[in-house]
Amino acid sequence: MTEEPARRRAPRKQVLLRLDPAVHDALARWAADELRSTNAQVDLLLRRALTEAGRMPRTAQPHPPRGRPPRREAGE
Repeated sequence: MTEEPARRRAPRKQVLLRLDPAVHDALARWAADELRSTNAQVDLLLRRALTEAGRMPRTAQPHPPRGRPPRREAGE
């Protein structure tokens, strides 16, 4: 059985984003309600908007899954 080689993830881009304080507070509360960081919430919303507009690049990597990685069994 052949295994796929592990894909290397490109480093994530950093962006300075200026927001109205009230918008930031609302975004932070929304993120907390969904157990996400504010950064992850912005990423989720931008990806959703790009997809809905038909502008999501085909080369975009999927967002890493949330939560703790599954536990490996002994011998894996």
